[in-house]
Amino acid sequence: MGDFLMKIKKQDEIFDMVYASHPFDVVGYDGYNFPYALSIHDFEPITGRIHQPPPVHQTFETDAFVVCSFVPRLYDYHPDSIPAPYNHSNIDSDEVLYYVDGDFMSRNDVDAGHISLHPAGIPHGPHPGAAERSIGKTKTEELAVMVDTFKPLKVTKAALEIADEDYHKSWLESSH
Repeated sequence: MGDFLMKIKKQDEIFDMVYASHPFDVVGYDGYNFPYALSIHDFEPITGRIHQPPPVHQTFETDAFVVCSFVPRLYDYHPDSIPAPYNHSNIDSDEVLYYVDGDFMSRNDVDAGHISLHPAGIPHGPHPGAAERSIGKTKTEELAVMVDTFKPLKVTKAALEIADEDYHKSWLESSH
């Protein structure tokens, strides 16, 4: 028991609601959708001889979004493989990536707790030098959660207040 603050978003506003008990402390659920709990530590990665695309990391899917889990795993094991992901654009989805823990090989200056947002159609991929640094690496200890949404996200005022205004420059050679 205690006070559990919940931030509820309705249209373009966020409201505070305080519950006397944790909202997940339930005996049952009276609806068509059922809540699931899965520890990211229980997700088993799929690896391959060459770089595997993000869908192999998919954990859940709805009509509105997918959740992918990036967990400690072996890197690609073909002798000529480059473990770093390739540059790409998600033309049908906004991509949110929450960096939980570990070393994020494809990014420079990204630490645990960081969140990135790549809107649909915006090219992104490894930062300068990351692909070269990945060659010869055999495994990663990264832990990250990615959500791809099928409708554009709206960024809140609170998120804009903490946004890294120079993030888009992180793909430039001279930015580090």
